[in-house]
Formats: sequence, C-alpha cells, structure tokens
Amino acid sequence: MTDSWVNETLYAAWGQRFRVRRELARVRSEFQDIMIFESETHGRVMLLDGVVQITEGDEFVYQEMLTHVPLLAHGAARRVLIIGAGDGGVLRRVLQHRGVERAVMVEIDGEVIRLCREYMPGIGGEAWTDPRAEVIVGDGIDYVRKAPAGSFDVVIVDSTDPIGVGEVLFTDEFYANCARLLTGRGLIVNQCGVPFMQAEELAETSLRRGKAFPDISAYVAAVPTYVGGFMTLGWSAKDATLRAVPVEEIRARAQAAGILGTTQYWTPEIHVGAFNLPPYIARHLPQG
Repeated sequence: MTDSWVNETLYAAWGQRFRVRRELARVRSEFQDIMIFESETHGRVMLLDGVVQITEGDEFVYQEMLTHVPLLAHGAARRVLIIGAGDGGVLRRVLQHRGVERAVMVEIDGEVIRLCREYMPGIGGEAWTDPRAEVIVGDGIDYVRKAPAGSFDVVIVDSTDPIGVGEVLFTDEFYANCARLLTGRGLIVNQCGVPFMQAEELAETSLRRGKAFPDISAYVAAVPTYVGGFMTLGWSAKDATLRAVPVEEIRARAQAAGILGTTQYWTPEIHVGAFNLPPYIARHLPQG
C-alpha cells in the first residue's frame, strides 16, 4: 500500500485528500496542469490545477444532472451545444437522448480530451465517434460569438470555476451570446459551485445571467467529491415554464428519450425536487 497522497488545493483552509494507488499522467498543457491518478476509493481521478474535476466513482451524479435536467425540461431539444466537458461524459449523456440530432462540444484544452480518452475511456464511451457529435478543440467564447442566432436549443457549460481558463465563461458577453444563439424556448445550464463555500459564485453569476435571460434559478446535486454539501447548477431560460414541468410529464419525456431506467442519480422526482432550494442557497438568487 502506497503512502502517496494528493491534496486538493481548491480552498486554502479546508479540503480533501486521496490516497494514490498509482499516478497515470501529469501534463502541463498550454492552459493548465492536468493530473490523472488511480485512487483507492473513487477509481480514476482527474485534477486541473490541483482541483478535482471528475472521478470515475461519482461522475454520474454531476453528468446526469447537468445533462438530463435541461434536455428533459426543454422536451424537444434537437441541437445541443456543450462548452468544456473535455472528459466526454456530458457528450455521452446528451447523445443518449434519441431526439438529439446534433451535439457540438467545444473544449479549449485538447490535452484534457486526449488524456481522458486514454486513461478514463469509460466516461466518454462511444460518444467520441457518434456521427451526431462534432468535437471542436477551440475557444468556447469565440464559438458562441460567431454562432448563428437560434442555432441551438440547449447550451450546457461544464467548466472549471471562474478563475484561470474558465473565467471567461462567466461574463456578460458570454451569456448575451448564448441568449442570441438559443432558440425561443432555449436554456443554458452551468455549474455554479458549492454555495456553502462559494456563495459569491452563485450570486454573481445569477446577476450576470439575469442580464440576458428572464428566468434565472438554480438546482442542486449532491456530488461527493465536490465537498461542502450541495453543488448548484445555474439555470437560465427564456421560458419560465420549463422548470415547472410536472413530474409525470418529465417521466413521459424520459421514457420517449430512452433515458428512463438508465440512470444512477437522476429520476423524474429528483429532477423536479432539485429546484426546491434550501434557504441558505436560495438567498443568493435574485429575488422577486
């Protein structure tokens, strides 16, 4: 048994650590430090700049909630834009939906894609070669700036926190461009951190998103390795009715999409319940 440990560096005064079975890759890309290792408890783990991004053990929680909630809330999404998500897990789950005709994924760091395909192949699975998928190594900011109006139904942003390479994905310009490229019932979801420790992230991004979208909210998911309790996923929509779809309609949509019974975290009941926020989280959203 090894005595090698990896300590996450997200917070200066609090954190988590993993005992390492073996280190698989450590690369300094053009944008960030990437490390993938085999843990004793969570399978393979990827860190970017010392911060846990994904583990094989619990990735399903985050990926399912980031993908199935917006697609099933929309109910008729055909074209989906994914920003980030270089591990391929969101892409794989988007393509599980029978109605999706086109999924474009734009990841700025090609090394993340390369390393995840090599060392964490189960996360993306066959999504990389699906004919409906277009994978672009490039700048998501530039892509949304140039995308034609009304070209996508749903945008899913799976980025790092708003520091370093991920910072530009939380700007007024980015959300305004997303609103333009979305169809009339379009919506965007993005990770907004763990509000027990990162309340300002939810509050600040909600204000920014509110400049471009009329319906601003958030929903929650309990991801074990995103320490600090519930993680919030930001919700920005043109149509407020999309987050009030009854549970039986969500169930019917999931059945038609081919999702029902395939998940480990998401259910129609969890989908609907995830928008019922504890007061300590809700107070960081725009009121009224």
